Amino acid sequence: MDSTELRIAAVVPCHNEEAAVAKVVTDLKAAVPGIVVYVYDNLSTDRTAECAREAGAIVRYENTKGKGNVVRRAFADIEADVYLMIDGDDTYEASAAPLMIKTLLEGPYDHVLGVRKQDEDTHAYRSGHETGNKVLNGVVGKVFGENVEDMLSGFRVFSRRFVKSFPAVSREFEIETELTVHSLHLRVPQTSVAVGFRDRPAGSESKLRTYRDGTKILALILGLARHERPVAFYGLFGTLAWLISIILTVPIVIEFYNTHEVARFPTLFFAFTLMLLGSLAWTAGLVLDGIRRSRHETARLVYLRYAAAGVGADIATGDLR
Repeated sequence: MDSTELRIAAVVPCHNEEAAVAKVVTDLKAAVPGIVVYVYDNLSTDRTAECAREAGAIVRYENTKGKGNVVRRAFADIEADVYLMIDGDDTYEASAAPLMIKTLLEGPYDHVLGVRKQDEDTHAYRSGHETGNKVLNGVVGKVFGENVEDMLSGFRVFSRRFVKSFPAVSREFEIETELTVHSLHLRVPQTSVAVGFRDRPAGSESKLRTYRDGTKILALILGLARHERPVAFYGLFGTLAWLISIILTVPIVIEFYNTHEVARFPTLFFAFTLMLLGSLAWTAGLVLDGIRRSRHETARLVYLRYAAAGVGADIATGDLR
């Protein structure tokens, strides 16, 4: 491929996906001519690597378990103009890739989310997953003030400047949440495209655990809220501490006015302690908000070091209808 052409790379995280990975690779290559498919084998114990290699993928290995570790490694190592991320379980319709890439380039956008739309006669969503996804979408929307359609989708397309400004820290399935929040706090231009979502092929088993991974994602959201909305997060605790302090103090003040004695000194001491803790919480929130602003400005400057997707290159992506 000529150096002036647009480089498109697909990142396919895999753990024991020998039943599906070959089809994912061949479907991507058929849908997007010239795409380079990188399959990251994450501690598989089956023939995932061999099947991917035989299908024409570049196979790399990430020996630290977790999808987040794979994405962090891939984003650091791979140099491209457009990055496509898709799961290796063949549940997403790879035929949507050309439209997603075309949408990214024509925007130009930095993030195109594949919103899953399953057929009526399929049951690709496991019991509880669809409901859990909607709940998490609502939580993130409330915390960060933006509507989120399908936060947990594993089918996305990114620009180079999105990828190279993304400080991936998640280790496992929380990575999709982190990607979504990164796009929200940087306020990058983004959009979504409906993509087909189907059942796993026979012999393929989901690695997602509803309650375990849902709990981890909720913990990540709380952590992100603490970092990204520190005034609201710490201010809530500070205000609650102040209210409790006032509720405890008022009867003591009234009693002191009538008797000129403080009969419940330990309660008064506790109330003053709560008042002090509330003030410290608000102070921490305000200080951390200044740090947050500085972090965002730094991340924005890193983001702006790269051109928008497709700028300065001949878009050699084939017939992207």
